[in-house]
Amino acid sequence: QVKLVESGGGLVQTGGSLRLSCVASGSFSIKDMAWYRQAPGNQRELVAAITTGGSTNYADFVKGRFTISRDNAKNELYLQMNSLNPEDTAVYYCYAEQAIGVIIRYWGQGTQVTVSS
Repeated sequence: QVKLVESGGGLVQTGGSLRLSCVASGSFSIKDMAWYRQAPGNQRELVAAITTGGSTNYADFVKGRFTISRDNAKNELYLQMNSLNPEDTAVYYCYAEQAIGVIIRYWGQGTQVTVSS
């Protein structure tokens, strides 16, 4: 069993920055990790993903503004968000895959990010 706990969300003005963190416990055999977000009335969407080896993938709408990183020794995932705009307002979720013969997917409880204009 893996538990994911996010932190770092909050209220920020347009152009500001936030850094989200996600701590994974019980994290044996964690493989790919990612950040997703969901705004009211919208589907959950991928923001950025990172493999165990550090390869990254970003949604077009955050390229050049957000940076995903992870510390495998600490079992932590991060999302540095710069140049935030009101369209980035959403609940941000940490996601992890555990590979133990089969792939098991886990989600955090989410952290709210609100960007004021």
